[in-house]
Amino acid sequence: MTHARDRRGRLRRRQEFLNVQKNGSKIRGRHLTLFTIPNGLDQNRFGIIATRKIGGATRRNRSKRIMRELFRKHGCEPGYDVVSLLRPGFPDVAFRDLEEDYRGTLLRHGRVR
Repeated sequence: MTHARDRRGRLRRRQEFLNVQKNGSKIRGRHLTLFTIPNGLDQNRFGIIATRKIGGATRRNRSKRIMRELFRKHGCEPGYDVVSLLRPGFPDVAFRDLEEDYRGTLLRHGRVR
């Protein structure tokens, strides 16, 4: 399995993010919104959007670390590009609640591995 830490496992270019957001399926969770689209690969690629509404750089970076850990731990079924849009208040929520929200969102998407 490829981890989000692996360079190949990440969405890096703006165009990749926009493609997933524009053409992929979208489902809102309580603390995040997930966009997924099949990528034709045998691995997932993952991207995170953490806007300034979340807070300063420290809060945004912490939120992205938490989200990468959620993806590493729970992932998604292989072969998808996944973009996670973090909502304001994300870093203030307990990790267990974020896990439940992420897994529930994936279940509604039908993308649980």
